[in-house]
Amino acid sequence: MRILPELLESQLEIQTIRRDIHTHPELKFEEFRTSDVIAKQLKSWGIATHIGLGKTGVVGSIEGALGKGKSIGLRADIDALPLAEHNTFSHASINEGRMHACGHDGHTAMLLSAAQYFSTRRNFKGSIHFIFQPAEEGGGGARVMMEDGLFDLFPCDAVFGMHNWPGIKEGYFGVTAGPMMASSNEFKITLTGKGAHAALPHHGADPIYAVNQLISSLQSIITRNKSPIDHAVLSITQVHAGFATNVIPDDAWIGGTIRTFTTPVLDLLEKRLIKISHSIASAFDCVADIQFHRNYPPLINHVNETQFAVQVLEDLVGKECVNSSTEPTMGSEDFAFMLEKKPGCYVFIGNGDGDHRSIGHGMGPCHLHNPSYDFNDRLIPIGASYWVTLAQKYLST
Repeated sequence: MRILPELLESQLEIQTIRRDIHTHPELKFEEFRTSDVIAKQLKSWGIATHIGLGKTGVVGSIEGALGKGKSIGLRADIDALPLAEHNTFSHASINEGRMHACGHDGHTAMLLSAAQYFSTRRNFKGSIHFIFQPAEEGGGGARVMMEDGLFDLFPCDAVFGMHNWPGIKEGYFGVTAGPMMASSNEFKITLTGKGAHAALPHHGADPIYAVNQLISSLQSIITRNKSPIDHAVLSITQVHAGFATNVIPDDAWIGGTIRTFTTPVLDLLEKRLIKISHSIASAFDCVADIQFHRNYPPLINHVNETQFAVQVLEDLVGKECVNSSTEPTMGSEDFAFMLEKKPGCYVFIGNGDGDHRSIGHGMGPCHLHNPSYDFNDRLIPIGASYWVTLAQKYLST
């Protein structure tokens, strides 16, 4: 493993920043303190710093001393989750109901470490843009930053992202060309019928019975409408109806999520969901109201940039530590918006199995979005070495 010694030397300094951010988590578009910490660090290292893109986003830019050339964007997310932390170690969250349970504090730390390295080593052509993005967790912060002019103000020939991944060994990486993460979409279907006394159901149009039929019928989209070789998930996660045991209510509704790796499959699933919902409602003398929201598109890694990233990783940690055919996940990521606009690649860095956690961690597993999670600080110099090596090699080609 070719970890840059300068990054090992600064590990404790950057770890302190990471743990401070973990202690003070902030939710989407509320990351004012976090943004301030990031901006102050960048400015202290003499890096040109822009604040306010996407409301709370920060971009640090470094121009190479060898003249004009290509430009590369390196992105980290900075927001936390609305989750109560179970850990009690010294850097646990002090903001009630908020927690860095997905490692965005660690992503921020790795990118800050790379920025610090380049602040005193500018012997390259071109420019590096360090993109600290808010609101990945449900806010679409990547899209909002772009709407605010991210790539107009900071042109990038390619963009790259990285996320820690529990279950992958520490020091190992995972990536694949093409679909890496799924689209994220949500729906709410309300069936309105006619309320009645529960002892006289024939006087009404029972929306609960209709909803029961709808839940079963929607699964036929996965098993009978899409091709078996196209991956997709349709999950009903909410069912709401009624207020008394002796009353058939006027309406009932269900909610859920759809995940796909391609837009054509998503188009098919949405079309069939709408048609089936209206048909089931009509069959039981109800009316369907359907709300369907496309939140994040599928994250599609570009082939050339993925091959480039794989080569950088293999040179850095060894071919045996890089899985270039990592199984895609049905989870989603708003870095997908950036990859729709710019070529690039998104990789997983192994967070290990949780044995890195300090005394005082919760009893749950060290999984993402888990109240016992904590980022593995030993990854800071590894991830930062990837960022530095990636940028150096990209700008030299």
